[in-house]
Amino acid sequence: MSKVRVALAQINATVGDLTGNAQRIVEAARQAHGVGASLMIAPELALSGYPPEDLLLRPAFLQACNRALEGLAGELASFDGLTVVVGHPAVAQGVPAVRTRSIVTPQRFNAASVLQDGAVRATYCKRELPNYQVFDERRYFVSGRDAGLGPVTFEAGGLRFGLLICEDAWFDEPASAAAAAGAQALCVLNASPFHLGKAEEREQRMAQRARAAGCPVLYAHLVGGQDEVVFDGCSFVVDAQGITRARGRCFESQVVVAELSADGSVSGTCEVMPSIEEQAWRALVSGVHDYVGKNGFPGVIIGLSGGIDSALVLAVAVDALGADKVRTVMMPSPYTADISWIDARQMAEDLSVRYDEISISPMFDAFRAGLAGEFAGLPEDATEENIQARIRGTLLMALSNKFGSIVLTTGNKSEMATGYCTLYGDMAGGFAVIKDVSKTLVYRLARWRNAQGAGGPCAVAGPVIPERIITRAPSAELRPNQTDQDSLPPYDVLDGILARYMEDDQSIEQIVAAGYAAADVERVTHLIKINEYKRRQAPVGIRITHRAFGRDWRYPITSRFRA
Repeated sequence: MSKVRVALAQINATVGDLTGNAQRIVEAARQAHGVGASLMIAPELALSGYPPEDLLLRPAFLQACNRALEGLAGELASFDGLTVVVGHPAVAQGVPAVRTRSIVTPQRFNAASVLQDGAVRATYCKRELPNYQVFDERRYFVSGRDAGLGPVTFEAGGLRFGLLICEDAWFDEPASAAAAAGAQALCVLNASPFHLGKAEEREQRMAQRARAAGCPVLYAHLVGGQDEVVFDGCSFVVDAQGITRARGRCFESQVVVAELSADGSVSGTCEVMPSIEEQAWRALVSGVHDYVGKNGFPGVIIGLSGGIDSALVLAVAVDALGADKVRTVMMPSPYTADISWIDARQMAEDLSVRYDEISISPMFDAFRAGLAGEFAGLPEDATEENIQARIRGTLLMALSNKFGSIVLTTGNKSEMATGYCTLYGDMAGGFAVIKDVSKTLVYRLARWRNAQGAGGPCAVAGPVIPERIITRAPSAELRPNQTDQDSLPPYDVLDGILARYMEDDQSIEQIVAAGYAAADVERVTHLIKINEYKRRQAPVGIRITHRAFGRDWRYPITSRFRA
């Protein structure tokens, strides 16, 4: 038989934008139809956006999703010969409702529907519901298996395809059921949040799935930012031997095209998988671009200090939004070094962003004078340091309120972990860009960004972060001659302990056994625990690791557990 051309619609959906998401699917279908595709697969919950969270508890939302699906099916009718599979939330017809106390709740499903000739021809309901890391699907959905719903297969272009949704493809049973029902290829709809190394892991697991099922796997994936999670795209097709034959671009909307044969062979074009540093950078850029754009902010404001963290956030913001939407404010205190002013001004000038200076010295003096009676006879300590940070936070929020731009905070993961950030000070703002970027990764990304030339993934070619910002000892500059390492272990030690304890759930004893000094481990883990109350009050930030402070870190504030 001749080859069947298929298309993967790698779209950037917005939660709740049913009309906009439907039009994105229609536009992708237009492209797929234009290249002669017989089948197009849209991602998981592409119609509603992912994750809809408690919108799924509102009957009006589910009803609107159903109307949008019917309308989408009608719009796609004009693309003769094209079958479209789209992900959406659904209440399956004929399935009994669940009674909870005195409330009767319809069973909700994470579904994928086959749209042909202007109608919904079949609907598949996800069988494996993830409930770990950022996933909370058992709160919202019922498993299709538990509801007694079977596999779904359909024909397009002379081949029979089976449907799976994201987590289904990581388990044997859903794929085996689809194969037993006659599937010659598996369509996998996905909304799999990005973290470093996840794209490579997906391809490895889908290669195993293809070999086990003995047929190709078509993996259609979302792209773009949604609150703290980011979707990286990288949709792909593996053949029956598990070899990747087609791959889309990372962090870009695209229609990925491949050709399948009945013997399990696949042909297509593979985009290059970016390095870890480029993946991290593009995830941050995508997260900032979509959070600012989807929420309608006219621009961003950054407190620029002359330090590495604010420099990195500025570079990300310019790549994400353009220089015209970025404003920087330098707020020197009596302890701000001259080189901090010089480097901040240079970077702002190099990136062509607005740069203003507001000295906090008069305000700091006023606070100290106002508190002099209360503090009489007491030495200066972290209290006065925090006052400086809070003055800066107040100024930035005042500018935000007056001009509408959102404040991007500049605290990194190492600081968030250990509490080296000030409530209502440098934590004041609307979006925490590098909240999940450790200090050591901050330096790696700064070096990587400065090495990018013309034609690369960045808006401005060449070095943008002054070298001295990267090489000087990091300091909050809140007291004379202060450096971060005055009271913290070296960052490579701190970040190593943080990764083992916070990301990998190792115990204190295991980390010490791995070669870290017991005193360092005790200090860092103690700081992580006692600063949970601060993190609960931090702004939402971009997740780029498999364990970030936020949705997948839910520890009690009050706890005496040590290990």
